[in-house]
Amino acid sequence: MQVKRVGVFLGAEVTGVDLTQPLDAATVEAIGQAHAEHGVLVFPGQKISSDDLKRFGRCFGNLTVHPFSTSSADAPELIVYDNKEGNPPAPTDIWHSDETFREAPPMGTMLSSKIVPDVGGDTAFCSMSAVYEGLSDRWQRFLSGLEAVHDFKPFKEFFKGGERQQLEQLRAYEDRYPPITHPVVTLHPVTKRKVLFVNPQFTLAIKGMAEDESRTVLEMLFRKTLVHEYQYRHRWRPNMVVFWDNRGDAGTGTRAPASASLAAQHGGVLGQPRRAALGAARLLPEAALDGTGDHSGHPAARGRGARRPEGAAPLPDAAAFPVQGDGAEAPARARRELMPGHDVKHSLIPE
Repeated sequence: MQVKRVGVFLGAEVTGVDLTQPLDAATVEAIGQAHAEHGVLVFPGQKISSDDLKRFGRCFGNLTVHPFSTSSADAPELIVYDNKEGNPPAPTDIWHSDETFREAPPMGTMLSSKIVPDVGGDTAFCSMSAVYEGLSDRWQRFLSGLEAVHDFKPFKEFFKGGERQQLEQLRAYEDRYPPITHPVVTLHPVTKRKVLFVNPQFTLAIKGMAEDESRTVLEMLFRKTLVHEYQYRHRWRPNMVVFWDNRGDAGTGTRAPASASLAAQHGGVLGQPRRAALGAARLLPEAALDGTGDHSGHPAARGRGARRPEGAAPLPDAAAFPVQGDGAEAPARARRELMPGHDVKHSLIPE
């Protein structure tokens, strides 16, 4: 196995590995170490199936099920991106770490490309440990010990219909996934680097701060991800696999022409609750793997203003999802207890 660095602070290309075949323990360990050190691993020339992607993911832990993406009963772990003219992508051009609204967000995310546009559609990644290290000593000391509140806010767009059934469903999800706190600065479990763990997609506020103070701090931190030196921009080709470290890096999609076609798969690996640093995969039918088949009912349910197209399968009941350490036992009143003085509204069900 060969690992070639492709970015300043993150990103490496891995060759000499065949992901269509089971991997031995030594190779899995080497990939895991490279994943932690480089943040984003790129595996070119990997014409893999859905089962291959799931097997690769399970080398590093149990696979997660995204609660807001519809999936087939036999493989809920894989999400599909199937964008084309008439089925444009949902906006994903917002920096995020995956599913930080969970108590234990995924440790990593795997993306497998099938069809890619001729232009556009890149994915950008940012090293959040580099962002932290680039802060002044005073800012680092100020952030030490702070906690931020995270919520599944972009996915609440799915329930904006005003009907009682939608409101009841949203209420069930809010009870299962109440706002959760994570340290603003976490410790990477492998590299022991300090990581800035906030993102504009899911982070609502700094716990214990007034709303205007919290907004000022978060907006400054969010702008740090825009520094190009901290980023690696990935240009997709067909049959690439990218393994992204969700513990230390953030990512964002970029736009492609409206007429462009893109088909890809996405899977996540179960993680652990984030530890404070104190002190200074949805299944595509096999027909779709070669670019055939109609999957307009399988959107990429991600990003700002997330949207579900006509004909999409309804979201399952919140109770259908395993808790997986999400803190589902926390009461709904946690919203106001975590953020006193903030205008955070729970869904209201009419009598």
